[in-house]
Amino acid sequence: MNGNITFTIIKPRAVEKGYIAPILNMIHKAGFKISALKMLQLTQHEAERFYAVHQGKIFYEKLIEFMISGPIVVSILKKENAVEEYRKLIGNTDPEKAEEGTIRKLYAESVRENAVHGSDSDETAAMEACFFFSEADRF
Repeated sequence: MNGNITFTIIKPRAVEKGYIAPILNMIHKAGFKISALKMLQLTQHEAERFYAVHQGKIFYEKLIEFMISGPIVVSILKKENAVEEYRKLIGNTDPEKAEEGTIRKLYAESVRENAVHGSDSDETAAMEACFFFSEADRF
């Protein structure tokens, strides 16, 4: 059974360029409800913990460097089949390969400096949501 939550991050470059409102607007227009939302800046330790699954991969160090380079916006989104539906909305990780009208096509600069993160499974969405939000933070 597909879940009804997913987790997203609006990444540092998208925040820096002022894309928070347009991205949130696209999320809203796609029928997602925001269950939790906050802006923060990751510490090195937090980024390393969040991305521990990628430790040892060639891109890991650059990913950590990018994710601590500025503020981010994290959010829990609700919708039927949330993970699958959100991944359609954000598009391919490579903005050059992303479909027209997707968040990554419109706002990402490159694979490395992507505009948004989206959970890849219901299990991952639950873990990522818990990393940033307590139950009391969710609506």
